[in-house]
Amino acid sequence: MSEKMTSNELEKAGHHDITYHGSKHGDRALSVIGDERVTLTEEESKRIKRKTDKVILAILIWVYFLQILDKSVLGYGAIFGLAESTNLKGDQYSLVGSIAPIAQLAWQPFSSFLIVKVPHRILMPSLCLGWGIAQAAMAACKSYGDLLAARFFLGLFEAGCLPLFSIITSQWFRRVEQPIRVAAWYSTNGLATIAASALSYGLGHIPSETLESWQIIFLFVGLVTIVTAPFVYWKLDNDIPSARFLTDEEKPKAIERLRANQTGTGSRDFKWSHILELALEPKTYLWVGLALLLNVGASVTNTFGPLILGGLGLDAYMTSLLNMPFGALQFTVILLASWAAQRFKIKSAILVIITIPVIAGLAMLYTISHTDAHQGALLGGYYLLAFLFGGNPLIVAWIVANTAGTTKKSATMSVYNAASSAGNIIGPLLFKSSDAPTYHPGLRAVLAIFVALAACTILQAGNLMFLNKLQERKRVKNGKPAKIMDHSMEDKYHDADEQPEDAVTGLAEGEAQVGGRHVRIGEQAFLDLTDRKNDEFIYVY
Repeated sequence: MSEKMTSNELEKAGHHDITYHGSKHGDRALSVIGDERVTLTEEESKRIKRKTDKVILAILIWVYFLQILDKSVLGYGAIFGLAESTNLKGDQYSLVGSIAPIAQLAWQPFSSFLIVKVPHRILMPSLCLGWGIAQAAMAACKSYGDLLAARFFLGLFEAGCLPLFSIITSQWFRRVEQPIRVAAWYSTNGLATIAASALSYGLGHIPSETLESWQIIFLFVGLVTIVTAPFVYWKLDNDIPSARFLTDEEKPKAIERLRANQTGTGSRDFKWSHILELALEPKTYLWVGLALLLNVGASVTNTFGPLILGGLGLDAYMTSLLNMPFGALQFTVILLASWAAQRFKIKSAILVIITIPVIAGLAMLYTISHTDAHQGALLGGYYLLAFLFGGNPLIVAWIVANTAGTTKKSATMSVYNAASSAGNIIGPLLFKSSDAPTYHPGLRAVLAIFVALAACTILQAGNLMFLNKLQERKRVKNGKPAKIMDHSMEDKYHDADEQPEDAVTGLAEGEAQVGGRHVRIGEQAFLDLTDRKNDEFIYVY
């Protein structure tokens, strides 16, 4: 067999002769590291992680914050007279709110392709500029049609945001580091809620003869996003090989520290074989189930938030401020849940645990009488629903940790985002205005949804355990030890080929006998193979 094989040929073969540099079928990292191994210490790994946090993570946090802020100010615009100024009637305001997730849902197939083919340094600022312009343009809207068009483009440009951010996180950080970093940018959901409340309160007090309060709010947040776009282009790097904040000595080490992930560092080769594998896997449909159920259930906050806060009899300014504690709780729950997943290295159990306060909150809203005397208790039940926001970042981190291959990862995250958008569209349909103010049928449906979510989580954990057993059989068939250590999930850095002596008896540490030659653990890490094609991939649950 040839000493140099493409990854497509490798996928068809049962073993792996890998000694090529920069093949178009592998990761771009191969142009830097080739088939060499680089030694780095724990301190060097920490230094690279800190430098990556300061640049890559900081950009992700700020831009995701702006995306959520731009999306959420619509509700505050409504408080300050948007519907009256644009002559919205009947369900038109609801349709303006739902058009953004509809646009996101429609655009997902294109997003998955663009994330693979377009350099991230070009794609992220382009998306940022697009939704910033759409948000600022909403200030000029005079009618229902204007608002619908602006919100459609807002949703379209935001469609690639979550998949792109998830891919970037997986391509720069070790698997054990990913949950808390996904939480760092995703938790800006809570910060954006706080900021939107505070900004609406402050901007709403600006006296103006030419602009109404809601126009000032939309214009301000839109312009901030537009100004951010060139800054993102200036600071963001496409990948580790092109990273300007890393020295030439650090780049190979930054790549090496990700070898144990077995998920790759990025390729611009869009592979239809990855899409086919994704479509045939039960794992994919369980991810869809988790995303759909969680986001259908999340609609309960949109229904009861305005209802409960409005029932307190406060003015528009105080009503906007009362959303701040809910945002703070979202922020705290997201960070705590993801910290627990990273600390105990089990995402499925944490995901099940955080559904308990949500079920308790739903029970309170269902059983407590909706009268003025019980507004405090209803508010407490509403705040408990904030625990559901800890679910999405856990699922995102769980998906990227269990998916390898750039095309497969991008497509999987786009499928996840499509399911989330579908959930956001379906959710409000559970709550009919004829059931107000208690909405008991909708609450019963959401309660059943969260029970189903817990069951789906347990089912996926069992599926991943089963897949690990299949991986062990593949390794034995290919002449490798059945069990190998997953250093990507250890707090301290270890080389990928540091394996227990009893796992590699008779060979040098971390080597296996394949086709008459010695193969070191981790040789397939940067070949842009999918998790199913790489027999050294270990699923985490």
